[in-house]
Amino acid sequence: GSKKMGKDSPNVKPNYSRPVGLGDAPAEFYKWFKEADRDKDGVVNGNEAIEFFSRSRLPRPTLAKVWALSDKRRRGVLDLEDFVVSMKLISLAQSGKAVSAEVARNIDQEKDLAFPQLVGINVSGSIEPSPGKSPGKVSTKVMPKMSIKNVQSLQDGLCKLYMRHLRPLEEKYQYPVFQAPFMRPQDFAAKPAVMMLGQYSVGKTSFIKYLLGDQYPSAVIGPEPTTDRFVVVSHSHIPKTSPGNALAVSADKPYGGLTKFGQKFLNKFAGAEMPSPLLESIDIVDTPGVLSGEKQRLDRGYEFPDVVRWFAERTDLILLIFDPYKLDISDEFKRVIQALGGYDEKVRIVLNKADQVDSQHLMKVYGALMWSLSRIFRSPEVPRVYTGNFQESEYVYTEFADLMDRERKNLIEDLYSIPKSNAARKISEFVKRVRSLKIHCLILSALRDSMPTMFGKESKQSKLVSRLEETFLKVQQKHDLAVGDFPALEPFREHLRGCKIDAYPKFGADKLKALDDILEIEVPALMQRFGNPFA
Repeated sequence: GSKKMGKDSPNVKPNYSRPVGLGDAPAEFYKWFKEADRDKDGVVNGNEAIEFFSRSRLPRPTLAKVWALSDKRRRGVLDLEDFVVSMKLISLAQSGKAVSAEVARNIDQEKDLAFPQLVGINVSGSIEPSPGKSPGKVSTKVMPKMSIKNVQSLQDGLCKLYMRHLRPLEEKYQYPVFQAPFMRPQDFAAKPAVMMLGQYSVGKTSFIKYLLGDQYPSAVIGPEPTTDRFVVVSHSHIPKTSPGNALAVSADKPYGGLTKFGQKFLNKFAGAEMPSPLLESIDIVDTPGVLSGEKQRLDRGYEFPDVVRWFAERTDLILLIFDPYKLDISDEFKRVIQALGGYDEKVRIVLNKADQVDSQHLMKVYGALMWSLSRIFRSPEVPRVYTGNFQESEYVYTEFADLMDRERKNLIEDLYSIPKSNAARKISEFVKRVRSLKIHCLILSALRDSMPTMFGKESKQSKLVSRLEETFLKVQQKHDLAVGDFPALEPFREHLRGCKIDAYPKFGADKLKALDDILEIEVPALMQRFGNPFA
């Protein structure tokens, strides 16, 4: 039989030089990790994994799954801790068990795992060379300018492209005045996040407690509006809290942009940290309960929908939480939902406390909720709805107990799978930004070219501003650009009134080509380098 994994035998002296990432896994895994890491850079990259994992003789789709579940942070490489997970998953797959996200999460609880059988390592035989990608080959015809060697992850690659190519252009053409603020390295490195929104007392904070297995530090649960703050809950080994001002200036947190909402908002913003398996994958943003009825007249001291929109732009999932007794959508809640416009694909609905009404009442509640939402979301499809009781308590009405158990399980699985889509979201937002910057530079450059060199600058500028749509059309037709990628005309016109058009530099063909190369060569090369090597 094959050797079982387990602790080293009792008469062996403890080895204090065991690397931390090894955990309680057998020491052989560290030896294998060093063998797999051919270029000795401390991680196993895609090509190295193809070579080493193929020794298991498992089919390629299974290895693709093993890689996806081991590369939890979507960096395109495996460190020792990830490698240990991959070896355990390979062992399970070889024993005929299905490999899934849930299995990967609980892999450390698996008892009596056999050692993976690897040809040429602990089993004799030979393997066919895998038809994987050869190192350094990129499917694009032109080689990327950015050396992949100096890039640690997909996010790091996007950050380097931004700082080198986009940021200088954004400064010269005042992009933040017209569009969005400059990006900082911490914006690229930010963990995926989920935002919770709902009227007060629908069970938002209890729901978070259910997800995390415990209350987060400083959370208060009660019938009146208790969470009157935005709280970002993230992972750490000891529970602690931090004030909003500290978070906003913290160099490793992506919250610097919140300072624009003023001191009154920062006083209502905080961070909470605690140990929880879910928080290793994502951050959670808890929001103040949305007010209804008379309470809506309370002045928050900052624009609540604007802050919600700021977070919506940066989160991966937005959960709108309702309960069967609070289906009326107040004016403030309506404004908040409308502020999510453009991010509809991130929104999911949670009908909490659904076990507290009988089946006939639940059907009516569900229908009423769908009707209310369809009037606010102006799209033909209403978002996915999770129906259940998302807190630690027995169901009151048990007719739909099976359904509610399944819904609970689906929601948890969807939350754990967010990091998978996070990398794709970051690429998509980066590509959007490159396109937007390209159009921005072309518009300002075209306006500049229309300015006189000596006299009559002021009158010419006001004429160009008042007939801005002509420049938009000219740029769109000359470069064959999508109309939908252009900025909104009126806000652009307003910002332009305060600028000196002739002060902008000329946007030459070389700069235009550099931006096109990012879209056509650099980003695809990054995706190939840090994607799933077995996919």
